[in-house]
Amino acid sequence: MADNIKLIVAVIIMMTAIALFYTYGEYSTLLRVLGLLAAAGLSLFIASRTQIGSNMLAYVGETQVEVRKVVWPTRQETVQTTLIVILMVTVMALLLWGVDSILGWAVRALTV
Repeated sequence: MADNIKLIVAVIIMMTAIALFYTYGEYSTLLRVLGLLAAAGLSLFIASRTQIGSNMLAYVGETQVEVRKVVWPTRQETVQTTLIVILMVTVMALLLWGVDSILGWAVRALTV
């Protein structure tokens, strides 16, 4: 029950901040954005104190650990892979153009 109240309060804070952002359009955009960011930070802080929020924080931490385990390709591997993709796209484009031309010729020959 306490988690639900915290989530409701976080949503109300965020909705109020968005409404105020548009209500006070005559004020500086910088001040309105800073206020919106402060409200978003407060809402996220309140939401992070719930069970769902702590699960999300744990998930983000686990994904950061997994990203560190990734073996990123070298520049040479990236360039080679990119060139192979460009070559294959060009070959397929030419192949499809050829098939389309042949089928177009066949249809014109049959309909004339």
